Amino acid sequence: MSTNPILSGFHPDPSICRVGDDYYLVTSSFEWFPGVPIFHSRDLTHWRQLGHVCHDLDLDGLKPSAGIYAPTIRHHDGVFYMITTLMETAGNFLVTATSPEGPWTEPVWFPETRGFDPSLFFDDDGRCWMHGARERENKEFSGDTEIWLRELDLTSLKLVGDEHVVWTPHLRGAIWAEGPHIYKSGGWYYLVTSEGGTAEEHAVMVARSRTVTGPYAGNPRNPVLTHRHLGLRHPITSTGHPDLVETPDGEWWSVLLATRPYGGTDATPPDMAAVRREHGYNLGRETFLTRVRWEDEWPVFDQVTLDFAGPSLPVHRWPATPACDHFDRLAPAWQFLRTPRETFWTVGDGLTLKVRPPGLTEHGNPSLVARPQAHIDFAVHTELTFTPGPGEHAGLALIQNDDFHIRLSRRPDGLELIHRAEGVDTLAGWADATGGRVWLSFEAHGQDYQARYALSPGEWRPLGPPLDGRILSSTVAGGFIGAMIALYATSEGRESSNSAHFAWFDYQAL
Repeated sequence: MSTNPILSGFHPDPSICRVGDDYYLVTSSFEWFPGVPIFHSRDLTHWRQLGHVCHDLDLDGLKPSAGIYAPTIRHHDGVFYMITTLMETAGNFLVTATSPEGPWTEPVWFPETRGFDPSLFFDDDGRCWMHGARERENKEFSGDTEIWLRELDLTSLKLVGDEHVVWTPHLRGAIWAEGPHIYKSGGWYYLVTSEGGTAEEHAVMVARSRTVTGPYAGNPRNPVLTHRHLGLRHPITSTGHPDLVETPDGEWWSVLLATRPYGGTDATPPDMAAVRREHGYNLGRETFLTRVRWEDEWPVFDQVTLDFAGPSLPVHRWPATPACDHFDRLAPAWQFLRTPRETFWTVGDGLTLKVRPPGLTEHGNPSLVARPQAHIDFAVHTELTFTPGPGEHAGLALIQNDDFHIRLSRRPDGLELIHRAEGVDTLAGWADATGGRVWLSFEAHGQDYQARYALSPGEWRPLGPPLDGRILSSTVAGGFIGAMIALYATSEGRESSNSAHFAWFDYQAL
């Protein structure tokens, strides 16, 4: 048996391609840098992160959940193509590489295109077709979208020929027809899209045509995949945004996003607003896998489950990543908040962060490194050596965005626990702490997050009561991001020559 999700924690909008016996997958990264994490597998269920595709992005000042949306990865004639959108700034762009580890080229931009979620389809006649989603010019409501298609010249990497509008939402009045991908099988061109938004009403539609430019006819069985009819108490919700891949043996599989709500199946109180808040999505949208079969020349998606019979591929497990990171290097899982314009970190003997003016409550680039929370129940520990000056603090943070997060930090006069919701800081715990070294921890069980500290190795004490972790969910904080676990240092607007040293970082699922 195999287990979902195949990528746990904040890994939304997956796209996949196969090269021989190897599979490569990318996901959205929004305002986190570097952009577009890329993963490698040989059996579709065990994955390792190779790095990131985009190392030269301008994410300065972006608000939470802006930035990189829904990348697509494809491979053609020895070249990898990754196309995506830098939302709210520069639009759609394409990069290429001959190796998934890079180097990737400078972006090729498409200023003549509108919208988001671009994709590429390479036909067997050698032509390539770019397609994407956008709101209609004469939209009747917010999210009134359409899918467009146009040929991409592979030599000049410019769009050529006529543009074709090939699809609008299948359900009358549905919002956000998005995430389009085209495939060819048995002489048919298949267009797969999602609609209904990326939350609980998410649904997958498929249409087909004998020609790539259409007209496309919808599957009478649409939606071919959704969990919206299963309700908010189902253990997997929001299924959608799929991308399909065929194995060498002819099996078809789909990666897709979905969420795992917190809480049990009998949530109280019964009103749905309360259920939605109680069953938050702290892990964000994760990457799942499900089987796709063919009936009557239409794809049929298996229902997405936590346990499933996996692909008929040889099992290929990668070496396990150590639970404790001593920062011999900065591992690919670590990211920065927006584009770092200076090198404020050093690794090799732990992690040292310069104390800089940007803080965690603004749309800046603080001295911070972060990685996704990957389990509902987990514990994280670190050892910090830091002698703060006036106004300075450093420590461990659980971040949803600048207005919703939890900070456990050393200040000049002690240890402070801050619970920040709707942009308002609340002091949740305080402890006297002398000396320059301290041990910090968070332990989470569901939506309860307990902060702990130690002044000597192993002598852990609670700091404050368990905190309400629902503020780390997008159902409370908004946006599309999952909770991130961060190490940080700031002087809150003051100039400083100080630094904070983290000897190690330990993350364990409970």
